[in-house]
Amino acid sequence: MINIPKGTKDVLPCDSYKWHYIENNAKEVAKLFNVKEIRTPVFEHTEVFLRGVGDTTDIVNKEMYTFLDKGNRSITLKPEGTAGVARSFIENGLANNPQPTKMYYITPVFRYERPQAGRLREHHQFGVEFYGSEEASLDAELICLAKTLLNRLKINDLVLNINSIGCKECRGKYNEALKEYYREYLNDMCPTCKERFEKNPLRILDCKEEKCTLINEKAPVILDYICDSCKSHFEKLQELLKVQDIDFKINPRIVRGLDYYSKTVFEFVSFTIGAKGTVCGGGRYDGLVSLLQGKDTPAVGFGMGIERVMLQMEASNIIIPKEDDLTVYIINADENSFSVCVNLCNSLRLNGITADIDHLKRSVKSNFKYANKIEAKFVIVIGEEEIKNKKVKIKNMSNSTEEEVELDSLIKYLMEKQGELK
Repeated sequence: MINIPKGTKDVLPCDSYKWHYIENNAKEVAKLFNVKEIRTPVFEHTEVFLRGVGDTTDIVNKEMYTFLDKGNRSITLKPEGTAGVARSFIENGLANNPQPTKMYYITPVFRYERPQAGRLREHHQFGVEFYGSEEASLDAELICLAKTLLNRLKINDLVLNINSIGCKECRGKYNEALKEYYREYLNDMCPTCKERFEKNPLRILDCKEEKCTLINEKAPVILDYICDSCKSHFEKLQELLKVQDIDFKINPRIVRGLDYYSKTVFEFVSFTIGAKGTVCGGGRYDGLVSLLQGKDTPAVGFGMGIERVMLQMEASNIIIPKEDDLTVYIINADENSFSVCVNLCNSLRLNGITADIDHLKRSVKSNFKYANKIEAKFVIVIGEEEIKNKKVKIKNMSNSTEEEVELDSLIKYLMEKQGELK
């Protein structure tokens, strides 16, 4: 038997309604905020991620699925959604449209990392990207959108952490302060952080190794180094979150693992789905578009892991409502009536009524058992007598009552019944 690759997961028909529920709510919330969908390829030229994600990140160094195609070009499966959206923004001239440009996507992403709860080698993200404004009001609106979706999903036990990592100038001074602090602890740090010390000391703060975490506790705080402009931006963000009754905590230890972030960073964090319990994370990346050789354009966005959302809903005992499935199941009582059943089933479907028929030549008794298992709301048995009299009996499977209906009135009757079920 050929098994599924490690770190991937099938979404079975019995569970797909959970995905539909989360994705449909995400789309509805995006619409409320006037955010339009963008779809980018599942793979890009590797350079998009080398430039956009940054060559000092674990994603680029350890986790990307990169290969040469038949034209000997380096191609990478998307490890995150933002860099591809930025490439599309530049290539398709979206900067020429009225701004801001507000986009969302639902996409698989691929990272070769150790599989864990809520994070697989192929997982899925709902992402939102706002381009064209450097105002803190756009950051606040983005966070409000994420919070609105989480509220709709009844996920209320998350903590919103916010921070500012300043601009390029701020971080230059802060990186020097970090180097000065970490220098005396270098021998006690993990190999990865020793490497980060030279390339990107800011990322040491993101280390989960216990010995590095203890060292980080007394490290300099970024908020002590941000310039007046970044400080004003951060204060405005806090003010706007309070206006919208969005609770938050300032966590000066939040840093993003991607190099293109600046100023605002934030996370919605859970304490019930493991140590790495970030359900949604994002922030501002004003330098990304220019990094990808586009016109300098401010931007802010987030990524929300759909598997993480599902895991959080399970941990919080939130029941995802099942979709209304089959309205009517049609049973042919004899071989001669099957073509009538097929025609009726097709007519019902064309009128928006979910319907199905037997394809295994079961007995009438076995068909009723099957209809019960697949949770059909109504069952119709059609035989020679029903065809002759142009009347059928409809059985309500929830209460076992029967009602006789003229064949000519059947579609109208079932449309009304299906409407009552919604």
